[in-house]
Amino acid sequence: MRNDFATELNNLHIRFSEMAMMVNEAIQKAVTAFINHDQQLAQQVLAADQQINNREIDLEKKSFEMIALQQPVTSDLRMIVTVLKASSDLERMGDHAVSIARADLKLESQKTLPEVEQLISQISQQVESMFAQAIEAYLQEDDQQAIAIAQADDNIDQLTRQVNNLCIQNMKTNAQTVENGTAYMLVTNYLERMGDYVTNLCEWVVYLKQGKLADLNAKA
Repeated sequence: MRNDFATELNNLHIRFSEMAMMVNEAIQKAVTAFINHDQQLAQQVLAADQQINNREIDLEKKSFEMIALQQPVTSDLRMIVTVLKASSDLERMGDHAVSIARADLKLESQKTLPEVEQLISQISQQVESMFAQAIEAYLQEDDQQAIAIAQADDNIDQLTRQVNNLCIQNMKTNAQTVENGTAYMLVTNYLERMGDYVTNLCEWVVYLKQGKLADLNAKA
C-alpha cells in the first residue's frame, strides 16, 4: 500500500513538472508572437490553453483524492499541498500568456514603439529565466536557489515602471500611439504578474524543503 502511494506521489510530481513546461512554452510563444507580430503563433497559444486548464483540473482532483484516501502526513502532505496550490498559479500564468497572445491579435503593426517592445522583450526574458530556474529549484528541492530567484523579481518591477512611463510619454505626444501604448502596458502588467507567480512558486519550494528538514530533525 505504501509503495502504491509513493508511486502516486511521484506521478503527481511528474505531471506537475510537465504542466510547468507547458506553461513555459506558452509564455515563450506568446511573447515571441507579440514582439514579432506573429498572429499565427499567437493562435497556437490560444489553441493550447485548454491543455493547461485540463492539467490543472487533473492535478487538483488527484491531490484531493490522495489527501482524502491516503491521509498523508508531514512531508508527503506538504508535497501534495505544494502541487495543489502551485498548479493554480501555473494555470493563471497560462491565462496571462493567452492574454498576451490576444493582445498581439489587436496590435496595430504600423504604429509600434520599437523602444518599448525592446523593454518588453527584456522583461519576458527575465520572467522566462526566473521561471525556468524556479522549476529547477522545485525539482532539486533547492530552497536557497528559490530564495535567490524570488529576489530577482525587483528587476521586473523596475522595468515595468520604465515601460509604463515610456508609453505614457508617447501617448501624450502622439495620439496615434494610444491604442498600442495601452496594449504594451497591459502586456507588461501580465508579465509582471507572472513574475509574482514565479515568486509564489519559489515560496512553495521553501515551504516544501523546510518541512522535510523539520521531519529529519524530528527523527534525529
